Amino acid sequence: MSSPPFMPTGTVYGTLLNTLDEWVALSPQMAQPPYKGAPKAPVLYIKTANTWSPCGSRIAVPAKAATVEVGASIGMVIGPPAQRATVRDALDHIAGYVLMNDLSLPHASFFRPPVKYKNLDGFLGIGPRLLPPHEAGNPNHFRLEVRIDGELRQTVDYARLVRPAAQLLADVSEFMTLHPGDVLLLGCGAQRPLTGAGQRIDISAPGLPALGLLSNTLVAEAA
Repeated sequence: MSSPPFMPTGTVYGTLLNTLDEWVALSPQMAQPPYKGAPKAPVLYIKTANTWSPCGSRIAVPAKAATVEVGASIGMVIGPPAQRATVRDALDHIAGYVLMNDLSLPHASFFRPPVKYKNLDGFLGIGPRLLPPHEAGNPNHFRLEVRIDGELRQTVDYARLVRPAAQLLADVSEFMTLHPGDVLLLGCGAQRPLTGAGQRIDISAPGLPALGLLSNTLVAEAA
């Protein structure tokens, strides 16, 4: 008997500016008001429960939205509570990894992500399986591929992170406790593909077929 599809049981935290290509692309904005400097701590936001969409589901796109931005990522699902974890033991707090598609409406602010652009109903595709750490190996070797209607549109390489997995978890747990069932996204790359109603999004991790294929189809919102 196959295991049931994975769904979060805690809070899902997204992470911005954690891939080097995204950091470089946005670095000119970091010196501008009101920021006047690069962030010194992880830039987090929450994907609320209304956004969660299981793998294979259809996700409605509001009529006012011309395009939707794909945010391919891998979520680290917390097992034992993480409070002030060290880099050395941070990954001991991981129960497993899961593919995620952090959808959003295109917007200019990456430092204070507007809730209304990132937390629309259904705007977080969730992969079919939680992969245990002993099967996943080193998260800094993960790589994602994003296909829109079968065409390769983006590759995300987690060997090029501002904060590698253990460092990110340690830095976040320094100022907040991560509880069992919480999910912390490693981050999305720059050049995120744009898509729209009627198109299928497939996210996979070459070299880790056990993570499965995260597939969702965007559909026009019902009148």
